[in-house]
Amino acid sequence: MSTTTLTQGKDGAPAAGAGEQLRRGLAGRPALMALIVVLVALVAGAVAFDGTWPKALTFDVKGPLDDASNWLTDNRATSPLFLYFLLHISNWSEGGVDYVFTFLSNLGWLGVTVLATAASWWVAGAGLKARALRIALLTACIFAVFGVLGLWEYAMSTLALMIVAVAASAVIGVLLGLIAGLSDRGDRILRPVFDTMQVMPAFAYLLPLVLLFGIGSPAALVSTVIYAAPPMARLTSLGLRGADPAALEASRSLGAGSWQRLWTARLPLARKEMLLGLNQTIMMALSMVVMASVIGAGGLGDKVYQALAKDNVGMSLIAGVCIVLIAIWLDRVTAAAGDRLESSPGSAPAGDTGALTLERLGARLIAAALVVFAVVASLLGPVGERSWPTDWTASVSAPITNAINSFTKAISDGVPVLGGTDVWAAHFTSWVLNPMRDAMQAAPWWGVLLLVAVLAWLAGSWRAGMTGVLSLAVIGVLGLWDKSMDTLSQVIVSMVCTLVAGLVIGILAARSRWVMRLIRPVLDVMQTMPQFVYLVPVVALVGVGRPAAILAAVIYALPAVIRITAQGLRTVDPAALEASRSLGGTGWQQLRQVQLPLARPSLMLACNQGVVLVLAIVVIGGLVGGGALGYDVVYGLQKSDLGVGLSAGVAIVCLGLLLDRLTQSAGAGKRGGTK
Repeated sequence: MSTTTLTQGKDGAPAAGAGEQLRRGLAGRPALMALIVVLVALVAGAVAFDGTWPKALTFDVKGPLDDASNWLTDNRATSPLFLYFLLHISNWSEGGVDYVFTFLSNLGWLGVTVLATAASWWVAGAGLKARALRIALLTACIFAVFGVLGLWEYAMSTLALMIVAVAASAVIGVLLGLIAGLSDRGDRILRPVFDTMQVMPAFAYLLPLVLLFGIGSPAALVSTVIYAAPPMARLTSLGLRGADPAALEASRSLGAGSWQRLWTARLPLARKEMLLGLNQTIMMALSMVVMASVIGAGGLGDKVYQALAKDNVGMSLIAGVCIVLIAIWLDRVTAAAGDRLESSPGSAPAGDTGALTLERLGARLIAAALVVFAVVASLLGPVGERSWPTDWTASVSAPITNAINSFTKAISDGVPVLGGTDVWAAHFTSWVLNPMRDAMQAAPWWGVLLLVAVLAWLAGSWRAGMTGVLSLAVIGVLGLWDKSMDTLSQVIVSMVCTLVAGLVIGILAARSRWVMRLIRPVLDVMQTMPQFVYLVPVVALVGVGRPAAILAAVIYALPAVIRITAQGLRTVDPAALEASRSLGGTGWQQLRQVQLPLARPSLMLACNQGVVLVLAIVVIGGLVGGGALGYDVVYGLQKSDLGVGLSAGVAIVCLGLLLDRLTQSAGAGKRGGTK
């Protein structure tokens, strides 16, 4: 007869063993138990069954899409859709860009430089204040760099496209923002449109627009407007809805009509948000203008793209530096305008004297005289002198290429003990990327759908689960299950690396002011750098392949995760920290038990933004050997293959919706106080 030894509880009753305690704990958490069951089913299904989406449940969309592509190509010159609608948009777009570029070319390098410097100085507040003079000097130096590096014409081409694109994006964004900000129904209709445009990678816009408008600036301009208008619309709507009710009521009490209240109260009160929206629109437009070089947009982006194709690291680097300088210039000018608008809402500051007014007037007269002199000198001079003088240029691409090649060769496999970047990339591929891809492709498709549903249930949102399951179903129906799992594995690995690095650096920045001061300029440069430029240094470091796409994604998404994490930890209630400190909690205990739990909404927001940014750059990684869906999109663009490119773009959008909804619902569930 066997005996069983039982331990005694505090009340004398037999205490449960470890297995019994685990069973009771799982029984009290049905969601966790369901997740464990799904994971076990996934492993069992991967061993026993083929995880690929059944061919019987797929639909061949390549044939119809190819037919549509052929129809668009054959009827471009005869269809009323092209003759009476798209052709006018194409002509207006190309004419506007050509007009601005011609104006800049005729103005000459001296006129453009002085005009841009004076405009920056004026927007920054004019006068002889240090900030205005500093921004004016920064502008002059940036335009001089364009000429010295021999990229003046390319910079002017990018700037011309930027001017037209930002103007069109701002106008369309304000109009959509007015609809969403003044009408609840308009807001409900436009919100999902903006959400889809946010998670849709920029490359997904390009191929359909190439078929509609052809290669060149019209397709680049329209794609840029589609990509850059949503921030302006969102922030305009936010500013209109956040207008002070007391000011609106005062305007109404004075007899102002709805249009008068809009022009005299709502829009002035929303101008700070609108200027922030303009800043974001400028940054996104520059990023898209650079990427649109693959469809013939020209400019500095085309220089980067050509240099990448020819493995000319030096040329791609200096062209990327010029793009970053444009971004920094525009960012600093709009930020200065926002600060000026916030500090001086319309009236002259108290304490202004006549001497100060005369000083400002004299400075403005001098600036106006310089602009007139530069314009007259440019217009009256010979045409050949309107371009940057050839004698003032410096050829630095070849020395930079040689130096970078020597450096990367030294660290690729010649580092003692550590190996080198090539060794790390190979090990990362064989130990992390390949197992992750193989596991996701081997997992049964029905198990993946079930896992997404359970994760959404854990997050407390059945809508997110339905969106995720439908998104995966669309991917399967398109016949892109394996490639989508490959892309998803890259996104997950990139996201894990980004969150780990972002949380560690964000925690250090939140707990130490000098760390934040040290990394802030680095984060500013990383956030203003267009997506396309990230490919240049990573290819030089690790070569072409999936590790390059992963590294570029981590670098691109890291600044947003760091900033949001640090901001969330800094805004934790000081009373909670003081209570923990009074109870003897150490710094580590305060972080783990107080700050991180209270900052959970910000951490989930960081995760959500990281997912969107990582997905965008992983797709662009198709240009540097990332493969999977990104390669299909790039192939479709290069070969004008709508069947391949567009279906891959739809699959990418589905992955974006899946990840975006899951992370959003997880953050909402935590904010809602789920237990």
